[in-house]
Amino acid sequence: MYYGSYVALITPFQQGKVDETALRKLVDFHVESGTQGLVPVGTTGEASTLSSAEHKRVVDIVVEQCAGRLPVIAGAGSNNPTEALEYARHAQHAGADAVLCVAGYYNRPSQEGLYQHFKYIHDSIEIGMIIYNIPPRAIVDVLPQTMQRLASLERVVGVKDATADLARVSFEQQLIEGQFSYFSGEDMTAVGYNAMGGSGCISVTANVAPRHCAQLQQACRNGDYNLAQKLQQQLLPLHQALFLEPSPAGVKYAASLIGLCDANVRLPIVDVCEQSKKAIRQALFSLQLI
Repeated sequence: MYYGSYVALITPFQQGKVDETALRKLVDFHVESGTQGLVPVGTTGEASTLSSAEHKRVVDIVVEQCAGRLPVIAGAGSNNPTEALEYARHAQHAGADAVLCVAGYYNRPSQEGLYQHFKYIHDSIEIGMIIYNIPPRAIVDVLPQTMQRLASLERVVGVKDATADLARVSFEQQLIEGQFSYFSGEDMTAVGYNAMGGSGCISVTANVAPRHCAQLQQACRNGDYNLAQKLQQQLLPLHQALFLEPSPAGVKYAASLIGLCDANVRLPIVDVCEQSKKAIRQALFSLQLI
């Protein structure tokens, strides 16, 4: 099983190109800061605005720089199953431990269509697969019965749940037998999700507060929800500030403040406004991160 604090890794840019030096620095920062796994080229990694070559290069760099020190779950999402499979095969070839797969957006497939999309990828790779269920972005919801069918496939090993439905994990656990990794995809509900049976979070906030997020996840794993709630209250202003405007503009600005990389984002995402910057600075300061 995968569990704990995984980071939905940002992709740093400089002068319009992927900043490979900063990306390597980010990997080392997370290894040294207690993050338990890396998830590059997902939503927060701006995968939708990366070229195919950039997408693959980011995965190559993260796997190479990580050098087996942490699990790498590489984003391989696309509404085009052929493209998704290309990314998944590349991730396998690069040495990633698993892939994170999302589908649905624009196509709006049925539950059977979703199942067949993911199965098409599954049947052509030999590494683990995490299903990314994010109805607000993907339009369609991978329902519990469909997740049960997917979990019966040999290499489907978990879910990233960004439904914001805290009851969802309980429904899925009623249906899914054996080991399965249940990741929250939302920082704001991470503690509640774990209390309902989850095993971790693929976190945006962990980009800039990895130690705090790792401590929170460890507290949950230890069953110490008093400590977990206390840590969540400390992180709450940062969670809120980072999402005042479309992500990852906020978290990239935060990363720039602590010297990890530039704040550059790609259109159609734009830089955060001054009011949001102030809130982010205050939140980082309250956590003694700046």
